[in-house]
Amino acid sequence: MKNVTFLKIYIIFSIAYLIILFLGDDNLDLFLKPVLIPLLGFGVYFHQKFSSRKTLLIALLFSWIGDVILLFADIAEIYFILGLISFLIAHLTYCSLFNKQIVGEIQINKFLFGIGSLLIAFYLIAMVLFLMPNLGDLKIPVIVYAAVISIMVLFAFNGYLIWKKPGRLHVFLGATAFVISDSILAINKFHATIERSSFFIMLTYLVAQYLIVVGILKLNAKETE
Repeated sequence: MKNVTFLKIYIIFSIAYLIILFLGDDNLDLFLKPVLIPLLGFGVYFHQKFSSRKTLLIALLFSWIGDVILLFADIAEIYFILGLISFLIAHLTYCSLFNKQIVGEIQINKFLFGIGSLLIAFYLIAMVLFLMPNLGDLKIPVIVYAAVISIMVLFAFNGYLIWKKPGRLHVFLGATAFVISDSILAINKFHATIERSSFFIMLTYLVAQYLIVVGILKLNAKETE
């Protein structure tokens, strides 16, 4: 199937891109980075239709827009802010996407959900307090973004506790990897330089997007049969 082919190409291109980053050549970002997320998008587009496919494609679209804009973040601060806004929209779309996977009667372990919510809230507060002294004029945008991505992870965790189909672990791990990627980016930008930060940011980011896409496709496998 075409969608499987595109997902395999995504993996191959991602590995090649990560090797280049690991070797320290960031100059190829402009040529390779914009190609990656569209490959996932084509994988979703050529997959058999399911009710939340358009929502997933919108999330990938705004992720791609954010990727492209952030290529120019070193030129001016406005590009970083615009990239932040693009990913903010992507995360809100992912929240909607995860919510759409919940169908039928809901049964949830309230204790586990409570523990997970507390851990996510603790991480959010700790990260914001850690970065706060160095955020300057970006305090509000960064806090809003951190809150939204935390909510996205909470939606994924809630889904993990509710969904009874294959794919729930993929989605939750993907959302978690997204947080790790953004945390590395934030620490590197606002606190202290991390060696090979571009490699680790993109490694976790590319894994995150792949796991979320594969997880959603698995969750909707029965619908497309």
